[in-house]
Amino acid sequence: MRVTANSKRTRNFRRASGRPALVAVTWTCPTCEKPVSTPFCATCGESPLRPRDLTLRGVVDQSVQAISSIDGTLLRTFRCLITRPGALTVAYLHGQRKSFTLPLQLFLVANVLFFALQSLTGVKVFSTPLDMHLHDQAWSGIAEDLVKQHLEKTGTNLTAYTPVFNQAVALNAKSLVVLMVLPFALLTAMVFWRNRQPMVAHLVFSVHLYTFLLLLFSLALVVAGVDLLLGGAGLASAGFDHGLSIVEMLACGVYLYLAMGPVYRATGIPRIFRSVVLVTAVAAIVLAYRFALLLITLYST
Repeated sequence: MRVTANSKRTRNFRRASGRPALVAVTWTCPTCEKPVSTPFCATCGESPLRPRDLTLRGVVDQSVQAISSIDGTLLRTFRCLITRPGALTVAYLHGQRKSFTLPLQLFLVANVLFFALQSLTGVKVFSTPLDMHLHDQAWSGIAEDLVKQHLEKTGTNLTAYTPVFNQAVALNAKSLVVLMVLPFALLTAMVFWRNRQPMVAHLVFSVHLYTFLLLLFSLALVVAGVDLLLGGAGLASAGFDHGLSIVEMLACGVYLYLAMGPVYRATGIPRIFRSVVLVTAVAAIVLAYRFALLLITLYST
């Protein structure tokens, strides 16, 4: 690091009150290579290198501080997402970037958590195995015809192809889950077109909603996993699956209703109506995503 000859570290002096204060003297930013007279570079945020920064203890202190800062920000962001629907979107649109984790980063963390719990519990939500596509979905008749054509074209049989499909669909489900965000963002743009919000507002709102949904699905996985441990059938039971789905839809509907207020200033009966429309759209998008995974996996394996 290059430092000017008269550069010193921040000095202490006492004001008239006798309390210590800090005064920064000129130093050269190692990144911008420009003289700076403030404790931090206004361009890149660098601070002067201190002697202890190059010691082992200094490196450990910096690492602990970085980890605790990330964890603190992430936990604060998740808490805000869950307890104050819509507040994160409003904060982002108002330019608050340092206080909370960015929307896409938050979504990716929730995605990792969700699929980790799915692997741990063995319960499938998005990575629907081939047997369920063929027998337990609304599109099972279509799936049977598509799979039959694919097997004939590739010259394989269902027994050999099933494990290949199941492994591929699990990978696709993890990497493509963000695809659900865009159609919902487009729908909110149409539903709230009179609000004159920029498209990024609808995208951020959609990302935050689907982050919440991933957390909600994670909780559902835990409930289903506990049911399996207690000897139940988990999501394999139609009654249990439908009951859990209804609870999830109700929770999503309430969340949407609450989030619309701060983000779109929705009120009254239209707010309720829009909540019903959007929560129905969420359910439809989830089903469409499962069907899309069938098509993507079928024609890529």
